Amino acid sequence: MAEVGRAAVSDPGSLLPEGFWAAVAVWVEKPQVANKRLCGARLEARRSASLPRAEARGPRPSSGPEPEERAAAGCAPEGGLGPSRRFPQEGSEPRPSPAPEQDPHQPQVGRRRGDDPREAAAAPLLAGAPGQRDQAEAEEGHFPAPDLDSIWNDFSQSLAGDDREMLNFLTGSEAASQQEAQRELVLILRTIIPKASPRCPLGAARREMVVQDVLRGIVTFLPLEEDVDGNLRVKRSSVYQVQLSRTEGEWFISVLIFCPERWHSDGIVCPRPTWLGGELLARLARWCVGSRQRGFKSTLSLIPIGKYSQVYQELKAKYKDMVKVWPEVTDPEKFVYEDVAIAAYLLILWEEERAVRGETARQSFVDLGCGNGLLVHILSSEGHPGRGIDVRRRNIWDMYGPETHLEEWAVTPNDQTLFPDVDWLIGNHSDELTPWIPVIAARSSYSCRFFVLPCCFFDFVGKFQRSQSGKTQYRGYLDFITEVGSTCGFHVEEDCLRIPSTKRVCLIGRSRTYPPAGEASVDERRRRYIHSRRGRGPAPPPPGAAGAPCPEGGRGLDPGPGRPGPGVRAEGLWLCGFQPREQVERVRNCARLPRAFIDQVVLRVAGVLLGRKQSEPSSSQSRGAEAWNGGVSLSLAEVAGELDGETLRRLKRECGGLQTLLRNSPQVFRVVDGRVCIRDWREERPRKEKEPEAEQRLFSGAFKTRICWFFAHHPDGCVLPPDRCPFAHGPGELRPAPARKKRPALSAAAARPVGPGVGGPRPEGTVPAP
Repeated sequence: MAEVGRAAVSDPGSLLPEGFWAAVAVWVEKPQVANKRLCGARLEARRSASLPRAEARGPRPSSGPEPEERAAAGCAPEGGLGPSRRFPQEGSEPRPSPAPEQDPHQPQVGRRRGDDPREAAAAPLLAGAPGQRDQAEAEEGHFPAPDLDSIWNDFSQSLAGDDREMLNFLTGSEAASQQEAQRELVLILRTIIPKASPRCPLGAARREMVVQDVLRGIVTFLPLEEDVDGNLRVKRSSVYQVQLSRTEGEWFISVLIFCPERWHSDGIVCPRPTWLGGELLARLARWCVGSRQRGFKSTLSLIPIGKYSQVYQELKAKYKDMVKVWPEVTDPEKFVYEDVAIAAYLLILWEEERAVRGETARQSFVDLGCGNGLLVHILSSEGHPGRGIDVRRRNIWDMYGPETHLEEWAVTPNDQTLFPDVDWLIGNHSDELTPWIPVIAARSSYSCRFFVLPCCFFDFVGKFQRSQSGKTQYRGYLDFITEVGSTCGFHVEEDCLRIPSTKRVCLIGRSRTYPPAGEASVDERRRRYIHSRRGRGPAPPPPGAAGAPCPEGGRGLDPGPGRPGPGVRAEGLWLCGFQPREQVERVRNCARLPRAFIDQVVLRVAGVLLGRKQSEPSSSQSRGAEAWNGGVSLSLAEVAGELDGETLRRLKRECGGLQTLLRNSPQVFRVVDGRVCIRDWREERPRKEKEPEAEQRLFSGAFKTRICWFFAHHPDGCVLPPDRCPFAHGPGELRPAPARKKRPALSAAAARPVGPGVGGPRPEGTVPAP
């Protein structure tokens, strides 16, 4: 036995020991939060038990203890688990319950010192809900969960026999093992699922028994392996333990391993001792005093997590080249991998649905507000018939093949924008359409379902206004969309996706709360609810303005080819005042301002910064470098005071105003925390020798393609010598800008992008640092 790490924990909020068990619950239920090489964990069973008395030596009969002994030890009688609890098998965590989930990153609330620590340890692990599917383990290729009773029975027999060393390790000391061995323990059986990757295919899941001694503050992790007969037994070479102790009024968390001399680590499901005593210990110490309940569900709680990992890696490998040919100005890695993750989730969700319904035909879909259309492209390429609709065409649409159906028109909720032959409506960051999607799905047909991933906060008309100050705006908006779905007659389910976004909670409506015969009464309830929300958002524009409100049945917006166009009456408008996004996006980031106006403002601000007397030497001067006027740092308000009123009014019409214009000139200015100063290129981070390929490509392409502003305008010239400055010191150094390569179309047969290319254009004025 060896201690591999020990950390002191400051507990000013008196959250311990309850906070310790909340942190342990995070590691037990969601190990992927700390170990990024894991996909997750599946909790299979839980029960109470007691350690055997150490004096009871000698092997038990092979048939196990008598029923009376098993009952006394907290075991179930033959044929059942008794007090044990089986968890749903398909998710990475227990199923959500009305009680919120523990978040390891927020301060804890609602706990009182003196609460029963056993309840604190059990509560996070009792979040399961009945009624979930039971076939997930077979679908993931896992054999049924072994009986936790039989595993513990075999293990406890060895403890009662000659394995005193392990008994001492479980209880924390030899004295405790003699005097307090009958103390109640909590047993948990879990399956750890490794993450799949191209270099590491989805490996075999590993089962592990977790033993919690709540009153002593000890939790032991016992990995299981198969013996020659196929029975599971404890793998002694990988047993480790986490302890909470208190010495002289100070709390400590320790990590110990049982057999340091024989420790086996694969770096994935069985971490190295240095990682356990370093990374894991630090996270547990932080979580136990910084966790609180939050109002969001567990991640990927509605689908098999093992299957998700496999499908996600397959789609990622298939569509990863999209990053290289991305023609939009948005971040390609974020949008490509986010849509890949959403597609993987939907493909598994729909596959599960087909299995439950006994159907073989793939579900059809319509993505309302499809944006770049990548999600539509992936789902269509994977065999699901569907189309995407958006108010604006994107450049990337031209890269998809003819099998990807994308349409450009504005969806206005009315009787003509229904989809009776579609199985699913999708709203992926659908903005103003988000609250309408459950309504459109409900009115399209009784069998139509919906999936929405809310982002921006819109009501039926205008922006969503939070009504409860006790909730965050995001939580309040999710509750609003859930209320809309429930009012429309859906059983609304909530889940968290694994996507690179802060808005990753999706809402799903895949079943109804009423029979088909009740459609008329439910639709009347929908109508009343929609009209009750009138006036909740900001005031709409006056009548006669573009997109102005109109009487029901009055002027609608263009719903697409073959439908009424702008100015034509669209019968059955569900609520007046709805405004889809403008078809032509207005650019208000100062990029469309005249170049002469931008240059004039840049020169004026630079003159103000350079003309002020410096109160102290600059950092470059303090290093004894050549004297160079770096100017002073002023607040944006002070800089704005030096500009004339007409210039300020013109900038105010742009998003961000003066600050945006200055940030668009990073060669000249640094804007940090509301203050602006002249950029001193000597203080910039030196370039790494091995830059990413994309950065190397951008730097090599932009090098010496523009005149250096400091060479042309600064009274002291450029602070860098010509060979180090990325800009040209005079016309003689100018290089022609490289021509853009034509974007190749995507091969529909291969369903993946082909051909070389670089990222989207850099904003005007931005260059890589030297």
